[in-house]
Amino acid sequence: MEETLTLHTIESTVAATGHSLDVVWVLLSAALVMFMQPGFAMAEAGFTRAKNTANILMKNMLDFGVGSISFFLIGYALMFGTDLGGFIGKLPFLEESSAEIDYSFLMFQTVFAATAATIVSGAVAERTEFKTYLFFSIITTALIYPISGHWIWGGGWLSDLGFHDFAGSTVVHSVGAWMGLVGAALIGPRIGKYNGKANAIPGHNLTFAALGVFILWFGWFGFNAGSQLAAAGKENTVAISHIFLTTNLSAAGGTLAALAVSWLRYKRPTLSLTLNGALAGLVAITAGCDIVSPHAAIIIGILAGITLVFSVEFIDKKLRIDDPVGAITVHGVNGALGTILVGVFATDGGLLYGGGFGLLGIQVLGVVAVAAWALGTAYVLFKILDKAIGLRVPSIVEEEGLDIYEHGEKAYH
Repeated sequence: MEETLTLHTIESTVAATGHSLDVVWVLLSAALVMFMQPGFAMAEAGFTRAKNTANILMKNMLDFGVGSISFFLIGYALMFGTDLGGFIGKLPFLEESSAEIDYSFLMFQTVFAATAATIVSGAVAERTEFKTYLFFSIITTALIYPISGHWIWGGGWLSDLGFHDFAGSTVVHSVGAWMGLVGAALIGPRIGKYNGKANAIPGHNLTFAALGVFILWFGWFGFNAGSQLAAAGKENTVAISHIFLTTNLSAAGGTLAALAVSWLRYKRPTLSLTLNGALAGLVAITAGCDIVSPHAAIIIGILAGITLVFSVEFIDKKLRIDDPVGAITVHGVNGALGTILVGVFATDGGLLYGGGFGLLGIQVLGVVAVAAWALGTAYVLFKILDKAIGLRVPSIVEEEGLDIYEHGEKAYH
């Protein structure tokens, strides 16, 4: 009898320790993802002009503050509440019984929601009304992001089909980027951007931009490996280690590919494109970091880095959409690319591993569906905000800087 009790006690202790380790890992990962917020702030500020720095820092601060509350009150339930027809989760007051919420998981998902909103900030930088952006950030984290997120992570229809997006190439990054694309197109280019040709408007501090990218690279280990949501036991430790490796290799591949292509195309190794190449590799691997091999991760990163250079040029010169930081390409184009490549490189079900076109087709369907949702809802939202508040600051504010006119203070003196 004593031996049975002792064995039971040991098993209970091991289980409790494993649970504690899982919770600590998820919260640590959430902290790493939260640390990406200053990374986004530094990168965006560095790639834009000094006169708008306080405005950009304010928007990135706002995204996390507003996003935390709006996602807590509404967004989390829409994303992870009891499924309604495969398209949306129940709000708390519609639930028949209130299940206990896992606060560590809620916190982890909160920082993801804030990331989706922040991506838009870069695409519409240097000419957008601050108060308009405030309302946009609230609606994004409370409604738009959680609903499409439910389709994939909340037990919705794409999840049922077998769509695979482990850490959010499409769920997080593409949603933010497609909304940014609509915003940048409707708001229009910055003054002086297109005078017969596409003119470069250099950022004021590439040191900030580089620091931001290094912070993002560091935080991405929490973004991707944290999505395992557990750390106890051999299976989880192997999975986390694998994800760390594939994440890092893809980022490195994107860095080197963007460097090489920009060097060959523009006759010089361009720092700004190389930095964005690293981010492109990180975004692209996020969907399949758990189920692609390390060698495939390098290939995915290289493809993302190559795509980055040509996509930035196409959006800027052909579409004439002014995206000051390259957010549409980094997060949208490469988010879609990385998600689709899961159907090619997944070791279980991928095209190159004998899986046929089944998974690949589902991945394409998911990318298109989520893009349609983000583009459509963003168009409606921006149009409403334009009528109600106005999207763009007056020309004098844009020319002299948003910092003084919008916030009454400068980042530099």
